[in-house]
Amino acid sequence: MTTPPRSGLTAISTALLAMSRHLEVRDVLKTIVASARDLLDAEYAALGVPDDHGGFAQFVVDGVSDDQWKAIGPLPRQHGILASMLKDATPQRLADVRRDPRFGGWPAAHPDMSDFIGVPVADGDEILGALFLADKRCPKPEGGCGFTAEDEELLGVLAQHAAIALTNARLYERSRELTIAGERSRLAHELHDAVAQKLFSLRLTAQAATALVDRDPARAKGALHEVARLAAEAADELRAAVVELRPAALDEDGLVATLRTQVKVLDRAHSARVGFTNHGVRALPAAQEEALLRVAQEALHNALRHSGARTVDVTLARSGPGATLRVTDDGCGFDPGAVRRAGRHLGLVSMRDRAGGVGGTLTVTSEPGTGTTIEMEVPGG
Repeated sequence: MTTPPRSGLTAISTALLAMSRHLEVRDVLKTIVASARDLLDAEYAALGVPDDHGGFAQFVVDGVSDDQWKAIGPLPRQHGILASMLKDATPQRLADVRRDPRFGGWPAAHPDMSDFIGVPVADGDEILGALFLADKRCPKPEGGCGFTAEDEELLGVLAQHAAIALTNARLYERSRELTIAGERSRLAHELHDAVAQKLFSLRLTAQAATALVDRDPARAKGALHEVARLAAEAADELRAAVVELRPAALDEDGLVATLRTQVKVLDRAHSARVGFTNHGVRALPAAQEEALLRVAQEALHNALRHSGARTVDVTLARSGPGATLRVTDDGCGFDPGAVRRAGRHLGLVSMRDRAGGVGGTLTVTSEPGTGTTIEMEVPGG
């Protein structure tokens, strides 16, 4: 690789410093795009991070106003030149993108573009995204591309460092998610211990009050006051725990995004493959979303901790005006009837209570050696 001119080195250095200041993935993506646009003096720049369904999980643009972006409409699909960069990891430099046989047109509100340059953003063999720019600002040669071979080399260097910055940002977010999950688990254990102690004390005090009612009413009255105090403390601790453990992400991101994020975290944290699929479920009433999330969390916990499953699949599907949650694993399975008779319910009672609390139903299908399916259906709001 040839050494970029001094101005190119300065621009690359400035871009790398800008990227290193951010830890949030979205901020890193925006910085990469803005840096690339400045570096190559282009009118437009964009970076797309693909999802697993032929679309883009994130798509960041620079040079397009908010009003223009809204008018353009839905995010593009992975097709044409974008798909080529995502699949083949091949840089693209075109004199006129509109004349390329892979060009499939633009939405009506999309700005008209001609010369084009794009490079994949890759971490080893994994393609993290596609970075592309259009319309070099300086005059371009007659019939040629305004972007030069030197531009392509500079953009390639930026893309290599962009992959590092993006990977680091993702690792930071994953670490934070795991920290949050660990903190919630810690709070849950603390809640269990604290409330269990309170309830144990409350039980003993109530028994003492019962024994004292006939022979020492005054002491019995004092014991009952103590029962009331302990009950109030237990209630306060429960209320505080509900606030601490309440899934705040539901308010910001909704059920689908929150569940998808949690599944990704579990997939990385466990040896089992954990997958998530959504079939048309959008916003639901808040109570239903929280109930579905809690049941999914409990079912996932059981599958990953107790079943020995190699694969766990979480599916949300639209069911008329309501929705159906299904958590299926290929683990050891169990006899639900035997579990009830043994007094161990693996959270099934709480899951049924949550389903019933929002007018839904819970079905458990399992037997030894065949895996388990937990299905919860909720009506429309």
